[in-house]
Amino acid sequence: MENIGILVVDDDKEIADLVEIHLIGDGYTVYKANDAIEGLRLLKEKEIKLTVLDIMMPGMDGLAMCKKIRETSTIPIIMLSAKSTDLDKIVGLSNGADDYVVKPFNPLELTARVKSQLRRYTTFNPNSKNVSSKEIELEHVTINKDNHKVTAYGKDVKLTPIEFDILYLLAGNLGKVFSTEEIFERVWNEKMYEANNTVMVHIRRLREKIELDSRNAQIIKTVWGVGYKIEK
Repeated sequence: MENIGILVVDDDKEIADLVEIHLIGDGYTVYKANDAIEGLRLLKEKEIKLTVLDIMMPGMDGLAMCKKIRETSTIPIIMLSAKSTDLDKIVGLSNGADDYVVKPFNPLELTARVKSQLRRYTTFNPNSKNVSSKEIELEHVTINKDNHKVTAYGKDVKLTPIEFDILYLLAGNLGKVFSTEEIFERVWNEKMYEANNTVMVHIRRLREKIELDSRNAQIIKTVWGVGYKIEK
């Protein structure tokens, strides 16, 4: 974990300091910003692999900053928010976040989520040294696990690590229907203890990127009442 930079953006100094203490304790290099503008500047200047981002901030809020980051980067983004409803989580994930942690939170849970997201990002980062020589070719989509490159209908598609994991799971098991619970437990590597819309939101974002018409999906099919699949 040496030299892995993490950006913490939160206007609440006590929370930012608490997150910093635990991340430094795990060996990460931490950069802090108390607003989105400062955070975006640090993203340009520093080698940052993950961002922990508060939603409610003065000026540019966390949602707007998340969308701004997604214009140029696929680094993992973990949202922090005191808002805990499913709708709030959907909004956060729809704007490009990979995970959503509700305040007040257990710092150990947050650091565990950071490690999980970084493992995924390191595995599928084009600069990763991991070599598996695995490529899946479908009729309209090509997925290369080595370099995290995806093409859909002849065009390169930029996916976040979570989106890539979901697509690779479905494409690697053609014809198999995965429930949202199965997808969550396979991709996030943790048990889903309660119903939530996390998988649904990521599937929707994925379709918007790879389908010609996300409302009439031809690649990722919905099996109503069961889950999702990519047909053989």
